[in-house]
Amino acid sequence: MNILMALSQKEVTGAEVYAVTLTQELLNRGHKVVIVSDTLTTPTDAPFIPLAFNQRSLGSRLQHVKTLLKIIREYDIQVVHAHSRASSWSCALACKIAHIPLITSTHGRQPVHFSRKLIKGFGQYSICVCENIQKQITRDLGFAPERTLLLRNMVDPSTFTFNPPRERSEEEEAQNTVVISLIGRLSGPKGDVAYEVLKALSPYEHLKLRIIGGKDIPERFTPFSQLSNVEFLGYQRDIPAFIRSSDVIIGAGRVGIEAILSGRPVIAIGEALDEGVVTTKSLPAALSSNFGDINDVKVTRFDFAHLYEHVQAAMTLSRDAEQLQQLRTLVAQEFNLDSIVTSIEKLYAKTYVQYRHYEVPVIMYHRVVKDESEAGIHGTYVTAEKFRAHLQYLKDQGYQTITFEDLRDNRYKQRFDRGNKWVVLTFDDGYVDNYTTAFPILKEFGFKAVIFLVSDRKYNSWDADVTPPQKQERRFELMPPEMVKEMIAYGIEFGAHTLDHPHLDQLEPEEARREIVESKRQLEELYQRPFKTFAYPYGGLNEEVKAIVKDAGFDFAVATDSGDVTLDHDLFQIRRIAIFPGNSMHTFKRKASGYYNFIKIRREQRAAAKAAAKAASR
Repeated sequence: MNILMALSQKEVTGAEVYAVTLTQELLNRGHKVVIVSDTLTTPTDAPFIPLAFNQRSLGSRLQHVKTLLKIIREYDIQVVHAHSRASSWSCALACKIAHIPLITSTHGRQPVHFSRKLIKGFGQYSICVCENIQKQITRDLGFAPERTLLLRNMVDPSTFTFNPPRERSEEEEAQNTVVISLIGRLSGPKGDVAYEVLKALSPYEHLKLRIIGGKDIPERFTPFSQLSNVEFLGYQRDIPAFIRSSDVIIGAGRVGIEAILSGRPVIAIGEALDEGVVTTKSLPAALSSNFGDINDVKVTRFDFAHLYEHVQAAMTLSRDAEQLQQLRTLVAQEFNLDSIVTSIEKLYAKTYVQYRHYEVPVIMYHRVVKDESEAGIHGTYVTAEKFRAHLQYLKDQGYQTITFEDLRDNRYKQRFDRGNKWVVLTFDDGYVDNYTTAFPILKEFGFKAVIFLVSDRKYNSWDADVTPPQKQERRFELMPPEMVKEMIAYGIEFGAHTLDHPHLDQLEPEEARREIVESKRQLEELYQRPFKTFAYPYGGLNEEVKAIVKDAGFDFAVATDSGDVTLDHDLFQIRRIAIFPGNSMHTFKRKASGYYNFIKIRREQRAAAKAAAKAASR
C-alpha cells in the first residue's frame, strides 16, 4: 500500500523513532511510504517532505491541507497515519476531501476541552501505545473503544544484545562509582523531570550523571553543568551504546524498552509518573503508563525524595541476571516489531477496504458447459454463453485478471494502486470442460485464471459415486496432464485441491495432512513446477487444517463462504464469490463489483443472529 506518515515536532521524539521504525519495516515488506513532518532526524529510506505542522494558525492549517492533498495525489496515497495532534487535525480534513482513511497513533495523554470532544481527530482507528492512553481517550473524549487498538512501541529485540554488567575499574570500585544515564528531552514536562532528577542526585558525588537528549541546554540547567559529576551530552544517535556503558538508566517510553532489552536496570520516570525501578512485578504498571510517560488522569505522581533509594535498588537488580533476563523476555514479547507491524499492516488494509467498500473480487466457478444438456444436478456450472458475457463485462469495465502467482512476494499489497483494477477467476476440481469450453473463451479475451486440481482422481467420484442414487451427480471427466500443460504454457495458474476431494475439517489430522501434502507432492512431481495455492474442498476448514496447509509450503489458500472481507486478513482463508447458473447478469455485476462480500457477510450475520434468537426462545 501507499502510506503517508505525518508528524509534528521541532526536535526528535519517541513518536519520530516509532514512525521511522514502522516506515522502514513497511518498506521492507513491499509498501511505499512518504513522511511529512516539521523536522526529521532519524535516518530513513522514505521520501521526506518538510511541513510545518507546528504553525497552527487557521491560514497555516489550511495551507497544510492543500499541501497534503497535493502529496496524496502525487504519491497515490491510500492511508494516512498521523502521530501527533497537530498533524492529525490537518490530515483529517485532507483525508475527508481525498476520500481515504486516517489512522492515528496516540503517543501521549490528550487535552480535554469542548472542541477536542467535538472534533476528536483520531481517524477511523487510533493505535494506543499503552493502556492509560486507551482509557483516557475513550473515557474523557468519548472515542469508541472498538475503534482503538492497543499496540505498543515496536522494537526489534534481535538488535539489542543482553549485556553483562558494565566492567568497572578499580578506582570506580573503590569510590563506588555508578554511571547513570538520564535520557530524554530537556524541554517541556520532560525537562522539568530532568531538572528534579539532577537536583535530587547531583549532590551524591559518586554518581556520574550523563544527560542525553535536547539540542540546547536551558539556562536553568547551567548550575548543574558546572558540577564535576554531571555531563550534558546533547542529542546522540547511538543511544544503545550509551545504555550499554551505563549502570542504571533513567527514562521513559522507548528508553525503558531499549534499556531492559540490553540488560540494564531502569528507573521509569516520565513526564507523568514515577514508576520506580522496573521489576517483573512492577512491569505491568510500567507498561500501562509507557514507563511513566502517561497517566490516565490529569495528575502527576513523583517521589524525587526517594530517588537515591531507587538508584540503590537498581544497582541491586543489576546483579540479578535471572530477573533481568525475565524482564527482557517479557518486554521482547510485548514490543515485538514483527507482530506489531503485521497488526498495523492488516489495520491499514482493513480500514481502506471498509472505508472504500471495495476489495479485489475472487470469483469461483467450477464447470463451463456448452449448453444445459451438459449440466448436472448440482448448480456448479455456467453456460459458455454466460461465461463469455461475464468476461465481456469485465473487459468493458477495465478489469485485469490476475492469478495468485501475480500476488506472491507481497505484490498483493499493490492491489489498490492507481490503475490496478484486479479480479481473480478461479475454477475448482479441474474438469475437462475448463479446457474444451472455458479455455478458448479466456484466450479470446486475453484473460488468465486459477484452476485447482484434484490430483488422485480421473473424474468427479466424490459426487458421482455416492449413495443414495438420487444424490448422484453425473460423471464428469477431469483434465489429463497434456491439457493442463498447455494451459500452464498460456499462463493459467494451477493449485492443489487435495487427493480425493474430502471434507478436510471432518478428517483426523493425519489424514487431512496426507490429503494436503501428498496432493502437492504429486502435482509438483508430475508438472515439474511449484504449486503454491490451495483450495479447501467444500470450503471445509478449521484452524488445524489451515496450519497444515501453511506448513505444507503453500502461500495462499482459498475458502468459499468463509473468511474476512479483507483479502489479506488471512491469506490462508481467502473468501470467494460463487457464480451459479441462475445468476443474472445484474447479479454477476454485483458479485464482481468489489462490494458484494460486504452484502454477503451482513446477510450471514443477520441469519446467524436470527438463528441464535430462535434457539434462545425455545
